[in-house]
Amino acid sequence: VLQKGLKENFADAEVSVVDCPDLTKEPFHFPAKGICGKPRIADVGGVPYLIPVAQTEKVYDLNTVAKEIELPGAFILGAGAASSKILGVNAELIAIVQSKSEKKPAVNGSYIAQINPADKGCLLEKYSSKYNDCEFGLLANLYASEGQPGKVIEVKANGRTGELNFVTCLRQTLEKHYGEKPVGMGGTFIIQKGKAKIHIMPTEFSACPLNTDEDVNNWLKFFEMKAPLICQTVFVSRDPGFDLRVEHTHCFSHHGEGGHYHQDTSPDSVQYLGYLLPAEQLFRIDRPQETHLVGRD
Repeated sequence: VLQKGLKENFADAEVSVVDCPDLTKEPFHFPAKGICGKPRIADVGGVPYLIPVAQTEKVYDLNTVAKEIELPGAFILGAGAASSKILGVNAELIAIVQSKSEKKPAVNGSYIAQINPADKGCLLEKYSSKYNDCEFGLLANLYASEGQPGKVIEVKANGRTGELNFVTCLRQTLEKHYGEKPVGMGGTFIIQKGKAKIHIMPTEFSACPLNTDEDVNNWLKFFEMKAPLICQTVFVSRDPGFDLRVEHTHCFSHHGEGGHYHQDTSPDSVQYLGYLLPAEQLFRIDRPQETHLVGRD
């Protein structure tokens, strides 16, 4: 199913079931070996807590989330906002956390991407180099598993011929095939070659309410970042009425760049390699009462 959909948007695509590579090794350096074992996804908070006006009191903890999704000690990957209470500024969170269990403390391998006050460029830092908690703020889309080795879906796509980005193409392919039935997936993929359009939220929340997508895009800072970029993604083929963010992807690199993935900007040369799994369960945590569809890109 996925291969057929990818071939409509990429010159070359291949989907197969393989053993999950050891994610503790290059280029990932994750705190867990794999993404297998009771896979599930969680949508925590939401964009309405960020815009039109940020509700900075919305703070969460990945160790608590692991318990709420009935998988204490889960290995969690995903995309969210950092806790401005901890950092003192607003920033993108690239979540990579082995949550704490009864036997072991948490291992936080996350990254944070923020606007560098010195040159207004990207400042990417390993979270644990400054902080020793597992908090985040406002919103996150998370894929959780036992972090075990096992069989995963390997997705390769090269040379983009269509308009859709890698994640949207996968998501829409699932939606076309499964229709009303929501199918969620998560995992990690690498943009091996090429460049990508990435945004980072400013360090200060907007003083004026952000009421339209145009307002949001004028507030966000956009960059073109170069491969290799290691991306953590969560997507759901369709929202079954839980006010989900249907796709959300954040990336980091070993060359100081990272943030929220939108699209590759080098369609001819781009190469994607991903390791994904379908989720068995979906959890919706702290769903906003008042909602809107602004800023969901």
